[in-house]
Amino acid sequence: MLIGIARTSTIEQVAGLEAQVQALRDYGCERVYQEQVSSVAEREQLTLALDSLRSGDKLVCTKLDRLCRSVKHLGQVIELLTEKNASLVILDMGGTSVDTSSPTGKLILNVMASVAAFEREMMLERQREGIAKAKAEGKYKGRQPTARAKADSVKALVEQNIPKAQIAKDLGISRASLYRILADL
Repeated sequence: MLIGIARTSTIEQVAGLEAQVQALRDYGCERVYQEQVSSVAEREQLTLALDSLRSGDKLVCTKLDRLCRSVKHLGQVIELLTEKNASLVILDMGGTSVDTSSPTGKLILNVMASVAAFEREMMLERQREGIAKAKAEGKYKGRQPTARAKADSVKALVEQNIPKAQIAKDLGISRASLYRILADL
């Protein structure tokens, strides 16, 4: 059985998710699991897709980055697929598809995963260099603290004896941020 997994990072990426689902259906996937979460978040649909695999099944994704967040995570997925006697198909690996049910497919996947990891590390290095340069030039200020801007509201609500959990909820800040604000008052 062909089981598809589609993912976008945010709920705003509706068209991207729909395109993935269509590509998976066109390939012949009988079941398609879909989620709109960051790759570092809990991946409930991926877990369900992996749990549903049986011997001989293939997990299908459109691109490698839609499936895994790192080479380590890919290794874990491949290990699970191997234990289940299942394989992985990636529909778009630089213009070609890869099917790990063959030795050549496994080799291509490992090489491409290593290249992807290298590219990511290089991108992060360039990003760090750019941020350091911008900071040195006084152009980079970092993310503006949003919770601390609500300190006056926090103080007013605390004085009204509103429970702290309710204050955090009403103001849309975390309880940790609330306590940091209170420590500064």
